[in-house]
Amino acid sequence: MFERFTLIAGPCVLEDDALNVRVGRELARLSATLGLPVVFKASFDKANRSKLEAPRGPGLEVGLEALERVRGETGLPVLTDVHEPWQAERAGAVVDVLQIPAFLCRQTDLLVAAGATGRIVNVKKGQWMAPEEMSHAVGKARAAGASEVCVTERGTFFGYGNLVVDMRSFARIRAACGVPAIFDGTHSVQRPGLADGASGGDPEHIPSLVAAAVAAGCDGLFLETHPEPTRAPSDGPNMLPLDRLPELLERVLALRATAGVVTP
Repeated sequence: MFERFTLIAGPCVLEDDALNVRVGRELARLSATLGLPVVFKASFDKANRSKLEAPRGPGLEVGLEALERVRGETGLPVLTDVHEPWQAERAGAVVDVLQIPAFLCRQTDLLVAAGATGRIVNVKKGQWMAPEEMSHAVGKARAAGASEVCVTERGTFFGYGNLVVDMRSFARIRAACGVPAIFDGTHSVQRPGLADGASGGDPEHIPSLVAAAVAAGCDGLFLETHPEPTRAPSDGPNMLPLDRLPELLERVLALRATAGVVTP
């Protein structure tokens, strides 16, 4: 699936069908218009929220049903996170791509369970890990049977509450792991823990970081998007407004063409 430059996009967490399908249909329209492969992403559970009372999502069963409806309405492949090994088989029976959250990228049992489904596995790079270290996570998922593995760069902690993206990471991930290196342009502008115990963000920097990552040779993009980020139940401060996504993608494709990196 990730042989071509690909966009992974969608809301942080699944909401009601109207919102999920609205975002999915816009992504499907952009995919057809721009000739860009798109994977719809949304989480059924945000298990690593800072506060106990923070909204987490609809849960596994309801969430997987919602993802099936998005696929049926849009024709897009779908991706979701898994946080515990027992979730992998059940989610893998429904979704096309299983994602390992950054904080869990060294959890052997989780990586093995995801790989054992035979699905594609996208591993988020831990915010404290060097690109080369991700080869071990990739190896675990591959050995268990993943049909394909990719690694997503989402920034590295530089002090408290600050993430910095090393643009060398994409080449280093490919060299060390032999897999596509995706850039998460929205979590990379997160300001963890700086919004009264929740994550803040600097979304105004999304376009420049995305442009830099594309110029540096990333193999795809991961962008959380929402029609009204201020009303999103999770990660609103670092989301890209849905109506700004077309302009950014057109810029990305023009930049790739100018650089001579044209998607086949």
